[in-house]
Amino acid sequence: MPLFLLPSKAVLNNIPLSLYIHIPWCIKKCPYCDFNSHEKNESFDEHLYVRALLLDLDNEYKNCQQRSLGSIFFGGGTPSLFSAKAISKIIDHARQLFDFKDIEITLEANPGTFEQEKFDAFREAGVNRLSIGIQSFNENHLKSLGRAHDSKQAFSAIETATVAGFDNINLDLMFGLPGQSVQQAIDDVNIASDFAVPHISHYQLTIEANTYFHKHTPVLPENDLIWEMQSQCQNILASKKYNQYEISAYSKANKQCAHNLNYWHFGDYIGIGAGAHGKLSIVADAAKLIIMRQWKHRQPKKYIEASLNGKAISGDQELDKKDIVFEFLLNALRLKAGSDIKTFVKNTGLDFEVLNNAVKDIDESLLFIDKDNIRTTDRGFLFLNDILEKLLVE
Repeated sequence: MPLFLLPSKAVLNNIPLSLYIHIPWCIKKCPYCDFNSHEKNESFDEHLYVRALLLDLDNEYKNCQQRSLGSIFFGGGTPSLFSAKAISKIIDHARQLFDFKDIEITLEANPGTFEQEKFDAFREAGVNRLSIGIQSFNENHLKSLGRAHDSKQAFSAIETATVAGFDNINLDLMFGLPGQSVQQAIDDVNIASDFAVPHISHYQLTIEANTYFHKHTPVLPENDLIWEMQSQCQNILASKKYNQYEISAYSKANKQCAHNLNYWHFGDYIGIGAGAHGKLSIVADAAKLIIMRQWKHRQPKKYIEASLNGKAISGDQELDKKDIVFEFLLNALRLKAGSDIKTFVKNTGLDFEVLNNAVKDIDESLLFIDKDNIRTTDRGFLFLNDILEKLLVE
């Protein structure tokens, strides 16, 4: 299905649209990371990569003109390796195309890439949310994770972001680390929450294929200890007024991540950059909603070359009805509140009965559904993988 069909503004304006920008370089590749990231080397050419991104965005705009953006997210890799001038140029170009004003613009950053003047300039460019990859404040655990920063730089990063005027900050933390005790996991959460940042992401280290840790797997804590880490840390975050709204996301009032919420509600998003994925809805004949996924060339050098020639897209796929329902549930059930049925109908083009039939064999002790809402029960939220595995078999 070609992506150059013009969308119906009346239908698609109701489906939120976000922009994801992938910056694929890091100072070094972490042994647990399975993201499309590459160590900064001779392939790093900021000027040329930005040029490729802008051409990529121009082509994407043709498929969603007249729609407004709800959020922008610079992910990686380590986007903070780029200059503030480069980030500003990308934001300004997006603003010229989509004519947005007050939206959430997030930039991922790692400790060790912080300079006061640089982060003042990021704010001036329009970035209003920082996501800082702390992972741990424990020196030994940072070393075991292969992180390029130490604990001192972790503290400095948060302080630098605050001094620069950022009041919307997320801290990434991991638990279940090699050699980690329950108390050490608790210490990390206590330190992070004492900074009183509005958002904390707290997720378990998992061993992914195609990573160094997969080939050379470290000894991880036993499952019962990992469970204890998670439950105790959740209690601490709750006691400090952090609301768990998603499996690994905790926020204070009105500081949920708008960009990620759009993913979890199955909204549309443009993905530009090496290996970036996108999802766009298209209205075809008889007002039928077609949902397309597409992805860009993974290797930075190949992506740059292809984008400069107007061919950044590496592949695309039209989702069938079963894929749409599964992907909606895969995302929406990550949220504690689940999703209202109106959002399902609006963002998928399907009706309630399609969704109801898809989950009819899921035990009611795990999943709740009526004509207004679908969500896991408290028990189902703890066993979400079991629910999704059941849906895959169906």
